[in-house]
Formats: sequence, C-alpha cells, structure tokens
Amino acid sequence: MLLIWPLHRWSYCFEALDPCVEVHIEGLILTSPAIHVQPSHPIIKVVAPIFSVLAPKYRVSALHKRGPPVSRDPEALKIKYADPLVYTGPIRVRTGNEILRISSYLQRNLSRVTVPFLVLHGTADTITDPRASQRLYQASMSTHKSIKLYDGYLHDLLFEPERDDIANDIITWLSSRLNALHRW
Repeated sequence: MLLIWPLHRWSYCFEALDPCVEVHIEGLILTSPAIHVQPSHPIIKVVAPIFSVLAPKYRVSALHKRGPPVSRDPEALKIKYADPLVYTGPIRVRTGNEILRISSYLQRNLSRVTVPFLVLHGTADTITDPRASQRLYQASMSTHKSIKLYDGYLHDLLFEPERDDIANDIITWLSSRLNALHRW
C-alpha cells in the first residue's frame, strides 16, 4: 500500500499507469492530488518546455509568494513549515514543466488507472482541483475505488483540525483493502 502525501503525489498516479509498476501496487491513497494543473497563463505551456531545456535549474521567484492557505489550523501550519523537509522556496523551471507535462498525460489517461485507490480531497482546496479527483474517480477503470470529499476543507487534509477523522477514514480503507487481499 502507498500513502501518497508529498508534493509529487501526481507522479505516483503516473507511475501506477506503468504495467511493470502497477502489478506491484495493491492500493493507492491520494490526498488532494495534483491531477489537473493549469498554468497561470496559456503562454507558459508553450515556453515552459523551451526554458526547461535552456535553464532547468532557474528558480521562478515570481511563483514564490505566500499563496492561499492550505489548512484552517494555524498551529499545524507552524509545525509543518518548521519542518526542514518541507520545501518552501521558488519552483525550478524543469520541475514546473514536468508537473504540467505529467498533469496533461494524466488527464488523457485517467481511464487507464486500474489499481485500487482512495482519493481524498477538500472541497475548498484552491491549490489542487477537487473536480479533478472526481474525474479520476469517474473515469478510472479500477474496480476498487473510493472517493471522500470533505466539505469546506482545504489542501493539506492531514493538517486540518479534523485530521484524526481523516486518518480514521484512511485506516478504514486500508483495513478493507487488507481484508479483501486476505480473502484471495
């Protein structure tokens, strides 16, 4: 089982489409996945691949600003951003281009997702689109899929005040998957 929570959540969904990887995955848990990422301006989609080759490590400081809130719990956010493993700097051009590229690929291939998954998303998330999680749920060919939308919750579900309830939802799904696997 994989609990997908860091920035690269989208890459695990991408990897699950690889038949060589898919056979080793018994389930995915996706929290607020970045399945459908749109650039802030259409021209970015055109120039990003070019700049990704010319200046892959250039950091786009214009994108490094205090964005929308990711949790309704200010104390949890202090703890999160005090963690040295949480990157808060400007995004590199190559990273941004790869996010756009993989997001585009995922949009075209949602129906190819066949691994069991649980996707969780806050409906008030302004970082990643909850509607994309709904599209993944509707379009995927997985026979064991679940979606939980949390009304009014923001992006970092495990930092929201109701994180214990969310953790229980994850544990419940994991238990049901483990029980299904033991029946085999």
